[in-house]
Amino acid sequence: MPTFAEYPFTPQNFVTTDGHRLSYVDEGSGLPVVMVHGNPSWSYLYRNVIAALRRNYRCIVPDHLGCGLSDKPQDWYYRLENHIDNFTALLDHLHIERCILVVHDWGGAIGMGWAGRHPERVAGLVVLNTAAFRSSQLALRIAVCRWPLLGALLVRGLNGFAWPATFMAVCKKMRPEIKAGFLTPYNSWANRVAVHRFVQDIPMQPHHPSWNTLVEVENSLERLQDKPMLICWGGLDFCFNDHFYGEWRRRFPQAESHYFPKAGHYVLEDALAEVLDLLPGFLGRCNEH
Repeated sequence: MPTFAEYPFTPQNFVTTDGHRLSYVDEGSGLPVVMVHGNPSWSYLYRNVIAALRRNYRCIVPDHLGCGLSDKPQDWYYRLENHIDNFTALLDHLHIERCILVVHDWGGAIGMGWAGRHPERVAGLVVLNTAAFRSSQLALRIAVCRWPLLGALLVRGLNGFAWPATFMAVCKKMRPEIKAGFLTPYNSWANRVAVHRFVQDIPMQPHHPSWNTLVEVENSLERLQDKPMLICWGGLDFCFNDHFYGEWRRRFPQAESHYFPKAGHYVLEDALAEVLDLLPGFLGRCNEH
């Protein structure tokens, strides 16, 4: 396994029902904190959170199939439902009966997809620049990556999604070794298969294959209304902008919300210290809930 800056973990492997290897970090002990990444990141996004929490909590952070250190099959479905199924199978395999869920980007739909089906296993929720509901908003720079032929050339051929994220998803310039950490798993056409499929799987119309799954996820959010929620939001996110932040606050008015006006999509890169200051108190309250 290659080495990555600020990532001193030894991932473990779980084999999915269709025989693919899913990589995940499992560090520390205590109440599980399960962190769910999006596209085009991987468990590396949560490296500093794991390091800060593992003394007091069990940190479980999977790499979705096609992402990070997991297998990258070229002919897998890469649909929202499939990712939820893999996530569910992993947590069942690990016998996670109660946990705090942290979600970012596509991790919102995947993680909340699991949580809405198993609310009794959710002790609390941390929401970071994500969505788990339908929206008509889609940034043009993302929409272009969905176009037939051109999208594949941009995302898989020219690395025009994962690479731009290292400077477009942050306000603070990434150090070269951190940029390499985000990009190394996506270093070829074949290894960028999930990056492209995630973009294609954004359901914007009812005829989309993942539309009904997202509707189910959205409708299940009401089952989580009584759960403690912490929202930490980067205000300069070009994708998950203030519209999405407002929608989370509307749906969960009791949530503890923090808005960081000088942070981008990768809020854990731009506002790490601020988020880490908030997490211990919130997690402690979840543990007592």
